[in-house]
Amino acid sequence: MANEMAHEAPHGAAHYQGGMMRWIQTTNHKDIGLMYLIFAIVMLMIGGSMILVVRLELFQPGLQFVQPELFNQLITLHGLIMVFGFAMPAATGLGNYMLPMVLGAPDMALPRLNNWGFWILPPAALMLVLPFFLGLMGIGPGAVDTGWTMYAPLSVQSGWGMDFAIFAVHMLGVSSILGSINVIVTILNMRAPGMTLMKMPLFAHGFLMTAILLITIMPVLAGGVTMVLLDRHFGTHFFNAAGGGDPVLWQHIFWFMGHPEVYVLLLPITGAVPHVLSAFSRKPTYGYRAQVYGMWGIAILSVVVWAHHMFTSGMSTGSQLYFMYSTMLISLPLAVLFFCWIATLWRGSLTFETPMLFAIGFIVLFGWGGLTGLVLADAAADPQYHNAYFLVAHFHYALYPTTVMGAMAAIYYWLPKWTGHMIDERLGKLHFWTVIVGFNLTFIPQFLVGLAGMPRRIPDYPLMFTEWNQLSTIGAFVLGLSHLIFIYNVVKCFRGGQKAEAKAWEGADGLEWTLPSPAPYHSFETQPIIK
Repeated sequence: MANEMAHEAPHGAAHYQGGMMRWIQTTNHKDIGLMYLIFAIVMLMIGGSMILVVRLELFQPGLQFVQPELFNQLITLHGLIMVFGFAMPAATGLGNYMLPMVLGAPDMALPRLNNWGFWILPPAALMLVLPFFLGLMGIGPGAVDTGWTMYAPLSVQSGWGMDFAIFAVHMLGVSSILGSINVIVTILNMRAPGMTLMKMPLFAHGFLMTAILLITIMPVLAGGVTMVLLDRHFGTHFFNAAGGGDPVLWQHIFWFMGHPEVYVLLLPITGAVPHVLSAFSRKPTYGYRAQVYGMWGIAILSVVVWAHHMFTSGMSTGSQLYFMYSTMLISLPLAVLFFCWIATLWRGSLTFETPMLFAIGFIVLFGWGGLTGLVLADAAADPQYHNAYFLVAHFHYALYPTTVMGAMAAIYYWLPKWTGHMIDERLGKLHFWTVIVGFNLTFIPQFLVGLAGMPRRIPDYPLMFTEWNQLSTIGAFVLGLSHLIFIYNVVKCFRGGQKAEAKAWEGADGLEWTLPSPAPYHSFETQPIIK
């Protein structure tokens, strides 16, 4: 009888118990997506605060605020938190919230697995940062301090913060794999009748490829950190040269995961951004099939180019040539995507609401990241740049526009559908321009000091680099401020504002815009039929 009553409830009525238990026990894709996104924002604040301490230390030459040991911990945790604690959960949250809505499905295919995948994250994050705070209180050696790449032999010799990091990475990896299984099953089995794979929204294609990549690469990282654990405590010598092992083996294992990871973070955004560009240029997406094939090309090539991160490790000339050419080859499917994005804008009826600004900002800044990556792909030139700040700047131009600006374009675009309210455009534009100024002020100076020879991962530097580092630090604090504007705007949108229509943006298209705003608790209780 209860089930019949729930089925007969008005479209959009709540089918859940209230209070805290709703969030702990929920299997609803919107609840879980929201929890992923809140978790990602919290981790962004923690990881961002850590790097602001680093930038404060680098404001002037000499040691001002932190000792080198603590500096190394901050650098390491910033990288691990931003990649595994912020970027991946943010993408997973966006996918959880939107995939059933764009596919015409009532929910994700494996809802209990979905719940479990999220609730692994908070204890994993706690395990990652706990040694850091214990170290500040004088308990133990502190957090992992090896750099986010956890290179052997340093990771074999480091304090017990490394053990915490190993178990945290295992748990974060399990969460990613569970989420990926759920995404694949949902996309392959839960699409609306009539929606073939080549009729799917690009958003779904991006997440399908991301999920396949994660299932391919995360077990490799899990095996690698297990080998480090065995070297540390059980007398094995996988990475100990004195015992017949090879420290470079760890680099191969890590970068087999680490380079595709860049595209794990990119592909969901390459699926989301065309929706935004199409809506605000009032044109259909240009080159749908070309974009699908381009994304598949990126996904396939991403797992065969990893060792361009290792040109300075002493590999053979033949290996260097292979990885140089294959790395440059991956720029071709990326160029196809850029062409299609620009062609979507070409001669469109453009308007520049906040989502559109962030989408265009993503294209421009990520383009700079890609072009500077071609320089690093040159095996002859790479040794000049590899351990310099040039690489830090390139890395952030590749990842920040993707994981933050692209994600914010998507969030601002779909936020009216989530909340039932339109965003505050004035605050949104303020947020955008604060990001643009802060980001470029932070990382353009790092390109310049890197070209001049400043090494990365050092707490002190020669006097000649002072002015550029000061500009970079000021930019970092402006960038940090921009995220507070974003959080305020999102909270304001959830609390009220101008009511959103079912189709919040004039040029928006897709199944999600056929639902009322805010979308009902169960997205489609009767699946639409695609003709």
